This record gives sequence, structure tokens and C-alpha cells, in this order.
Amino acid sequence: MNPRLIASIVLIATCALWAFSFPLLKSIEQLGRRNAPGSSSLFVSTLLVALRFSFAAGLFAAGLWLRRAWPGRRRPSSETDCRRPSARPTALEWKQGLGIGVFGSLGLILQMDGLAYTAGSVSAFLTQGYAVLIPIWVAVSCRRAPGWPVIGACLLVALGAALLAGVRPDNLRLGRGELETLAGSVLFAGQILWLERAEFSGNDSVRATTVMFGAMAATAWPLALALAPHPQDVLRASASADIAGLFALLLAGCTLLTFPLANHWQPKVTATQAGLLYCTEPVFTSVVCLFVPGWISRATGLSYPDESLDARLVLGGACILAANVWILFRPPAMETRSNPT
Repeated sequence: MNPRLIASIVLIATCALWAFSFPLLKSIEQLGRRNAPGSSSLFVSTLLVALRFSFAAGLFAAGLWLRRAWPGRRRPSSETDCRRPSARPTALEWKQGLGIGVFGSLGLILQMDGLAYTAGSVSAFLTQGYAVLIPIWVAVSCRRAPGWPVIGACLLVALGAALLAGVRPDNLRLGRGELETLAGSVLFAGQILWLERAEFSGNDSVRATTVMFGAMAATAWPLALALAPHPQDVLRASASADIAGLFALLLAGCTLLTFPLANHWQPKVTATQAGLLYCTEPVFTSVVCLFVPGWISRATGLSYPDESLDARLVLGGACILAANVWILFRPPAMETRSNPT
């Protein structure tokens, strides 16, 4: 099978798993604020980012150590097999992991703070701006126009995101929330482009992902501690059986599995296509929110109703999926990579 097609399928599946993170994150944030009255949503959300990626970094670091130790337990079939894989990231893996980690964590923090000052629908729409920003960057850096297939796909994605978010011309303005969300989208575009850099082609994606997890945790912890109303709120906002159960699902299905897959497979497509593929995430999120919030509410006692299916979801999802099918099956000669070094 075409490697580009395999990578595209894996990235779409990754987006489908990431979709579950939205109701999980919202539910944990509500439970955290219930456990620590007076805490802001930004504090609880940032604390959750810090805890999520701290656990992920620790588990991946332990996995690297076990991966290095495991080959000694079997009989090598050749002299090459005697060499155990290193658990220590190389200089380029540090560079790659720190880059995507800092871009990602700062993008998440800006997106979360922006939500406090703008409507969720506007935030969802503006976040998808990286699908347009990436081909613009590629066109400028390569000094070559992206071509009509890319332009058409970007327009379809923008239309689909607007339909999904329910954005209207009268609720679009450039205040603090909108500017922060756009800045976050720029950082997400930087994260995608950084991962595509040619100098990282020989990196081990597991080691680079471990560095990324650590960088995201290290970026989030200072802000979480600074936002805590009281030091004990760090524990109050995260300590309950309901939170532990939902956090385990978030960590296993939406973190430990998805980020390594994305970091390994995304470089096998262009940054432009990756940005368009990632725009399928809000489509899957809209589908997931048709039934998952109700399950969580029944299990935790939260008031978090399911969303309903409407024409907006169908039309918006169809536009985004059509854009990805269009870009996926265009002739390979039309691919344009930024190919940075």
C-alpha cells in the first residue's frame, strides 16, 4: 500500500482517538473545580496538562529503559542485534522533542486562556487556522504557489470548520480571546512544520516523543502553580476516584497511543496535508459528543448533556472529509514540501 495513504489513515485514526479527549478534559475540569471551589478553569486546565504529560513522560522514560534492557534477555541472531537500542535521546532528538513540545504546550495554554474571552465556536474555528497558515508558509519558503488543489482543499476545510463551529459574521471580532486563539494556531502550525524538518528524518520517534512529553510538562507546571489559589488546591483539584478513572482513559487512549503515532507517521506526508488531516479532529469530536457526555454524566453525577445531530455537523464534516480526499488522491507530482533543514 502507498506509504502516504497508510500515514493518512493512521493520522485520521489518531484524530478519532483525540476526539475523546475533549469530553474527557471538560469533565475532568468540571470535577476539578467542584473539588476545589474558587479555582479558575484556566488553573484546572493547565494543571491537567502538567499532570497528563508528566505521567506520559515518566512512563515513556521507563519504557525506553525497558526497551534497552530487553534485548539482553534473548539470543542475538547477528552481531548487529547485540547492540542494544539507547535509552538516551540524541542531540537531534532533544532538538525535535523540545521544539514540538514547546510549540504544543504554549499553543494549548494560549488556546485555553483564549476560551475565557471568546465563544467556544469561534475558538474552534480559529484553531483550524493552521490548515491555511501551513501552505502559506510552504509557498513563501519554497517560493512556489501551492496550486489550486491545495487552495481548494484549504477553502473547503475553512468552510467546514465554520459550519461545525456555527460561526457567523456577526460574532467574529479580534479581541483578546480571538488574538490568543490565533496565536495558538500559529504555534500549532509551527509544531507541524517543526516535525517535518529534514534533519530529523533519522530520529527515533519514541525517544523524541519522550522529550516532547517532558517539555510540555515542564512548560505547564510553572503556570499551573502560579494560577493555584492555594498550594493545596493542586491536590484537591486532581484527587478523586472519578477524576482518576477519567484521567486514566485520557492518558491511555488519547496520549500514550496517539502522540507517538502522530510523531512517527506525520513526517511521511507533507506538512500541508498533515494540517488538513488534523482538521478531521473536530468532525470526530462532534460525533463523540453525541453520546460520550451522557455516559460520563451517568458515571460521575455531572450535568453534561449529549449534543444533538444536525445539518451543521453533516455539512461541515462532509466539507472537511471531501478536502482530505481531494488532497490525498491528487497526483504525487503536485506535492510541495517545505523541506527545511
